[in-house]
Amino acid sequence: MLDFAESFEMDLQNIIVMETGGMKGRRKEITRAELHKNLKSAFNLLVIHSEYGMTELLSQAYSKGNGIFQCSPTMQVLTREITDPLKIEKINRPGAINIIDLANIDTCSFIATEDLGRVHEDGSFEVLGRLDSSDIRGCNLMVSDV
Repeated sequence: MLDFAESFEMDLQNIIVMETGGMKGRRKEITRAELHKNLKSAFNLLVIHSEYGMTELLSQAYSKGNGIFQCSPTMQVLTREITDPLKIEKINRPGAINIIDLANIDTCSFIATEDLGRVHEDGSFEVLGRLDSSDIRGCNLMVSDV
């Protein structure tokens, strides 16, 4: 999307633009705030929406442009202490993101990510970045340009 924005600036005032993640190794990683700033400028928008999810989950969380994600009713996000994976962090304290997804009646997903985040009292959360030395992740990494 950033490549497109850099090549084709346009006025999209009445369009919702939603980004779904980082650079996945295709270019230098930038913060979500930098990405949104660049996209808002290129597309003449006040906000950029975001989606947070992964292949292993059936549920996703969405942000309407303020960097605060709201979970679907079947999804819960917790943060764990970075140095102790069995200790859940208190509300509003940063930690590594854990996800519980109960969207499928036959299975339950429990994911310990390498994303750094903060959960708020209302159950919303923000993604602050990735843990140091974490792997680059994303389904578009499986696509080969051979």
